[in-house]
Amino acid sequence: MRKHRYRAFRARVRARHGIDLAYRSCIGVIGGVVLVAGIVMIPYPGPGWLVVFAALALLGTEFNWARRLLHHARVQYDRWDHWMRSRSPLLRLAVLAITGLVVLVTLWLLNVFGIAAYWLRLDWPWLSSPLGPFA
Repeated sequence: MRKHRYRAFRARVRARHGIDLAYRSCIGVIGGVVLVAGIVMIPYPGPGWLVVFAALALLGTEFNWARRLLHHARVQYDRWDHWMRSRSPLLRLAVLAITGLVVLVTLWLLNVFGIAAYWLRLDWPWLSSPLGPFA
């Protein structure tokens, strides 16, 4: 039922070139912003990959390249997941540790620790980002 309504809606929109262009542009911009946010979130705890796949699904409603990329990303993600599950716990722990290190370094570079130290009134200058005013 939903697919039928969506297809009827898209047929009406496609019939009017200007509205179709605006609709596709909005989907492209929104999907692009969500995709970039998802890519940024990948190394952090949370729904990074879920957001990437959702953005590609959204973009895939209007763009064939996104539909193909979504399929490719799913296949590669499943391969990575299968490969990781078949490895020793030590290697999985090492990947987790490297991911955690990436998260800590980026939080430090973005001055999250410096801000927390300021709030807690800690005089530990090493917590501040080396990027200074750019962080």
